[in-house]
Amino acid sequence: MTVQARTLATLITAAGVALIGAPVAAQPPPPGPPGATTVTTTPFTTPNTDNCPHRSSPPRAIDLSEVPAPGQSAPRPLPVPADPVGGGRLGECGTLAPAGTPPLPADISATGWALVDLDSGAVVAAKDPHGRYRPASTIKILLALVALDELDLDRTVVATAEDANTEGSAVGLGKDGRYTNRQLLQGLVMASGNDAAHALAAQLGGDESAVAKMNALAARLGALDTRTATPSGLDGPGMSSSAYDLALLFREAMRNSTFAALIHTETVQFPGFPKDPTNPDDTEHPEFTLANDNKLLYNYDGALGGKTGYTDDARQTFVGGAERGGRRLAVTLMAGDVKPIRPWEQAVRLLDYGFAQPETAQVGTLVEPGTGSAPDTAPVTLAAPPADALSDDASSSDTASAVSAAGPGTAAATGRDRATVALVGAAVIGALLLAARRVQRRRR
Repeated sequence: MTVQARTLATLITAAGVALIGAPVAAQPPPPGPPGATTVTTTPFTTPNTDNCPHRSSPPRAIDLSEVPAPGQSAPRPLPVPADPVGGGRLGECGTLAPAGTPPLPADISATGWALVDLDSGAVVAAKDPHGRYRPASTIKILLALVALDELDLDRTVVATAEDANTEGSAVGLGKDGRYTNRQLLQGLVMASGNDAAHALAAQLGGDESAVAKMNALAARLGALDTRTATPSGLDGPGMSSSAYDLALLFREAMRNSTFAALIHTETVQFPGFPKDPTNPDDTEHPEFTLANDNKLLYNYDGALGGKTGYTDDARQTFVGGAERGGRRLAVTLMAGDVKPIRPWEQAVRLLDYGFAQPETAQVGTLVEPGTGSAPDTAPVTLAAPPADALSDDASSSDTASAVSAAGPGTAAATGRDRATVALVGAAVIGALLLAARRVQRRRR
C-alpha cells in the first residue's frame, strides 16, 4: 500500500470515526469447557439464496468500479420477466434438482450455478439460475460472438498503445505489434486478454458501440438478466448476468465451430512486437507460446474448454463444458470462491453428476434465440474516469478496508442523528473518494 493510499485510508477512517463514532471492539467468544479446543475458523458454507437476494441486482460493489462518470447516473436494474425464462421452476432461487435424483455434489461454493445439456437445451440442475451477478471475463464469450459475426478473422491489425495499456489481465499485445483477428480472439478466450478485447472492440466502433452490440445480441438470445458495461468484463455501472444467461451464451458460442476450436486449443504460438524506438533500453519482443488458462481442459476427460473470470466484485466466475458418450454438458458458476476447491474442480463435480443422470432429467430448458425482448437502446453508462490521488499499485482491497473502517456498522447514532451523520459522512467521504484514483483490481 503506497503512502498516498495510506493517507487516503487514514483520512476516510478519521472522517468516518469523527462523524459516526469509533466501532465497538469485537468481543472474544466465551471460553469452552476445560481442555476444549477453541475453533477460530469459520467452516465453509455455500451462500444461501432461498430468499432471492439477487433477483434484480448483483450484490453491492465493494470498490469504485461502478461509480458512473460525471454527468451520468447508474442505469436502473433490468426488468425481471413476469414468467421465468426457461420454465417456472427456474424462477426459484434455491437449489434445483429433478425429483428422484441423488443428492447434488458438495463443496460447490458458487452462489449461482447451472448445469445444462448443450444439445437438448435441458437445464439438468441449478442454484439461483436467474439470480443476477457480475460475469467478469466470462462475458468475453459474448464479445467473441459479436466479433466472429462481424470481423474478418484473417485481417491484420496493428496494436496501439491504448490496446497494450488496457487495464487488467493481458495476453501481451505490444504497440505496433501486428495481429490477425483470429490471434486476437485466441488471446481473448485463451488468456482472457483485456488488451485483445480492446483491440477487437475498436474494430466494432469502440467500447460503447461494442457494448451496445453485445447487449443487443444478449437480448436476442433471450439472456434477459444480462447487461454488460465493458467489452472485457471489467466491472461497470449496471453490469449483470446470471448462471442461466451464461449457459445460453455458451451454447450459442459452441454452435460456432471457430469458437469451439479456440477454447479447445491448449497452446499456440503468439506474435511478439517490435522494440520501442523511444526507449534505448528496450529490445525486440519475440513470439511466445500462449497457453489456455482453463484447467478443466487439461484435467477432465472429454473437456471441451470454456472461460474463466474474476474481479473483486464478481468473485470467481467460470464456464466450462465436456462431452461423453455423444452427450455435451456445460456448467456455469457465478459469485464463487476458490474454497473449498477451485472453480474448475467444482465444475468437475457437477459434470460428473450430470453425466450420471438420465437425459430426461431436467428442471427447465434453455430457450432458443428470438424469444427475448427488444434490446435496451439506452446509452452506455461509463464508469468514472480515474483521478490522480492514488498510485497505480494501490489495491481495491485497500480502498475497501478504508471505507469499511469508516462505516456505521457498530455506531450508536439513531433516528435524526443517524440521518444527519449519513448525509454529512457521505459528503465528506464522497469528496475524498473523488480525489482517489480508481484502483486497479486483480482480474483473470
